[in-house]
Amino acid sequence: MKDNRPIPKEIGRANIHDLSILWQDGHQSVYSARYLRMRCPCAGCVDEWTGRRVLKSADVSEDISPSSLEVVGRYALRVHWSDGHSHGIYTFESLRNLCLCDACKSSLQEFEHST
Repeated sequence: MKDNRPIPKEIGRANIHDLSILWQDGHQSVYSARYLRMRCPCAGCVDEWTGRRVLKSADVSEDISPSSLEVVGRYALRVHWSDGHSHGIYTFESLRNLCLCDACKSSLQEFEHST
């Protein structure tokens, strides 16, 4: 049985503000730091009971950047942000799903139309 979980080959910065992941399948994802910070999955940013996002756009600086990155086990990434926040654990699967490149957006649209 083949494992289809997304696995990063390289994780780093694309520039001072953005994050880059080269996936094992050769796909390259580049994420705006603010885009990722606004999607933090931690209980302080998302209500655990309702799933409603409680983090407000006004609470995240336009120039937010990752201070450091930490791989969690074999499944996730913890980002230590320049605003001091570091509670969110972004699974590799969720990061791959958050990719906004044209190829990923096309695949998502194709999937949504086929269901």
